[in-house]
Formats: sequence, C-alpha cells, structure tokens
Amino acid sequence: MTYHPKSDFMNVMISRGFLADCTDYQGLDEALNTGVTPAYIGFDATAKSLHVGSLIQIMMLRWLQKTGHKPITLMGGGTTKVGDPSFRADERPLLDDAAIQANIDGIQQAFASYITYGDGPTDALMINNAEWLDGLNYIEFLRDIGRHFSVNRMLSFESVKSRLDREQSLSFLEFNYMILQAYDFMELNRRYGCRLQMGGSDQWGNIVNGIDLTRRVIDGEVFGLTSPLLTTSDGKKMGKSQDGAVWLNADMCAPYTFWQFWRNTTDADTGRFLKLYTELPLDECERLGQLAGSEINEAKIILANEVTTLLHGSEAAETAEATAREVFEKGGVGDDLPTITLAPADLGDGISIVQLIVKSGLAKSGKEAKRLISENGARLNDEPLTDAGLMVDATALAAPIKLSAGKKRHALVRLTD
Repeated sequence: MTYHPKSDFMNVMISRGFLADCTDYQGLDEALNTGVTPAYIGFDATAKSLHVGSLIQIMMLRWLQKTGHKPITLMGGGTTKVGDPSFRADERPLLDDAAIQANIDGIQQAFASYITYGDGPTDALMINNAEWLDGLNYIEFLRDIGRHFSVNRMLSFESVKSRLDREQSLSFLEFNYMILQAYDFMELNRRYGCRLQMGGSDQWGNIVNGIDLTRRVIDGEVFGLTSPLLTTSDGKKMGKSQDGAVWLNADMCAPYTFWQFWRNTTDADTGRFLKLYTELPLDECERLGQLAGSEINEAKIILANEVTTLLHGSEAAETAEATAREVFEKGGVGDDLPTITLAPADLGDGISIVQLIVKSGLAKSGKEAKRLISENGARLNDEPLTDAGLMVDATALAAPIKLSAGKKRHALVRLTD
C-alpha cells in the first residue's frame, strides 16, 4: 500500500492491517474528510450469535465511529431467507421468520459492547433489510433492478465460479443473493445517505455490484472497502477452535473460554492480532509482537485481557486471568473454569469418566474421549488419566474434580447438594 491517507479512518485501516482492497482509495479518503460518512456492514442472521470470525468487521465499525463517522449494522432479516452462496459448497438451511428474528435478537447483544447506538450524528443505526426486501414486487423488481445485471458477469464472480467449477449445485434462489445485496446498498444510500459498504474480501463482487447499481439507478457515488479473510498462522479459519466456533455471546461461549481462545494465540499471530483486535498503540503492538521465548506469553495475556474487556468488561477479563494463573501456574482448580453440575440422580451407581469428558465439552464423542485417554492427553485433578473404564460416583465428587485435555483445556465437574 503506497497510498498515504489524509483521513483518520483510512489511516487506521491501513496501519493496523484491516485493509485488503478498496474501490477508490483517494475518493473514499476525500469523502471521509468532508464530514460524517455513514458506512455499513451486513450480517445475516444464520445463528443466535456472531463468532470471532466476524470480530474484524465489528472492529472496523468501532474504528469508524471512533474516527467521527456513522456505523450502520445491517441485519439480514430479508437476505437470510435466501442465503449467501459466497465460497460455500452447499446451500444454507432455510430459516423461518421466527428463527431469523430470534437470531437477530441474539446477535444484537454483541454489537452494544463495541459501538454506541442512538440519534446523534455519529451514533450507530441498526437496520433490518426486511424493511424493503419483504415487500418487493417481483415483476417490478425484475424490471427496475434485474435489468441492470448481466448474468455473464454474475457467473464470472469467483464466489459463484468456484461453486460451478466444482460442479456443485447453485440454486436460483442463491443466485439472486448478489442482486439483493446490491439493492441493500442502494436503499441504504437512498434512505440513510450511506456511502461505504465494508466486508470481508469474499464480498468484493457483491460490493462492486452494489456500487454499480447505485450509480446506474440513482446516480449516487459510493465506495467499497474489504478486509482480508483471516486465517491463523497454522492455516485455521479465524473464529474456530478445537471445540468449534468461538461465539461472542456469553451464554454460548463463557468469558473464560473466550479469554482462553486469545491466550492460546500462536506466537506468530500475536502482534497482528493485537493490531486488529485491541486499541493498544501501534508501537506497543509491535513491541509485544516481537517478544520471544516465555515473554511472548505475557503479550498473549495482554491480548486476551484487552479483547475480553472490549466484549465482556474488565471484571470478566480480570477473573479469567486470575483463574488461568490459578490453574496453570499454581496447579489449582480455578472457580471460574467451565463447569458442569450433576445432580445425585444423574450419577446413579456411577458415571464413566468417558461420559464426563464428553459432557464437559473436552471431547465431542465417547470415541474421541477414549482416544484422548489412550494417547495420554487426559488428566484428572492434574494427574494422568489412563483408565478409560473408570467410574466416578458421589464419593469421588464430594469435592469438585478437574478434567483436562492437553495443557490448555480444562473443566470442572461439581455435584449439587
């Protein structure tokens, strides 16, 4: 990137590593310098929470607001009924209105931790695209909007082309998604003066479509900006852990588990993640990212604390760190570890250690739990667990027991009174 931006927002995007591509660097930079610029990112409501993979986009909206502009979080109440085919191998399951609304209600929780909503000039707006999509007249839409789209060009976009090249079915429903997303951008420009759409680099084709449509239909000048699709240095998709997705809502991923995900960042990713997911000064991110040996672990703790504080608050971050130090450094139990609670009736004459490992979330199946034990990866109260046939009764649970999978994943099992 050789372009030297004048606007604070573009400077942050470039210097902290958020920027993959932009439709017009100079034009956007100048627009940002003329006053408050509304910008949006769309989020389809496919689950009751977003996960860590969406955090880069949420941080972009946060920086947008911190640099004096207006974020719009667009909820895909309409587009979720279609499903974005971008770089997917199959069609998303279709959800009904009630399920989509329940997911939107859940997703809203995370945004409030990062951006401020309200009626002020730079306060964020939360908009649902069902507002305009649900009432569309199909014939009018085809005539007024569909005529601006070339099927030849739509087939050339990588997100569609890759699916067809693999001879995987792409339904007509999904094929319409890019037209609806383009229409969203035009409507947001028309209704709210939105001038910028942001998203992951897999959304580039959809964003460009929206810019073209807005120019053709209402002669509006709008811009697009994408962030890199992040993978960790070991090639894993960002937002996934050994146990599955790392959700942002506390009821789907406990703050301690969230903290631990960031504490487990690889050495090579630490500096980069500090720039993207915290607000620490750049020189401090650089310094921490260059630490080596055992010192890099303190940088990872800072990363985990900063990211957890933004989402769950400083008290949750402090508690998670204290629990981690108790568990890892002092060999203790740690009261804030993920915990499962059993009633005496659940035990009967006893419950197998394999079942407990699965119930605690340390393994997804009995087969995986047995393999963990056979490969010496399981521990019971910090002692190696070698007997996959071990039964645990009420006497063994007179005090909480600690289960561990490897060195970094732990859970408590308690018995209710």
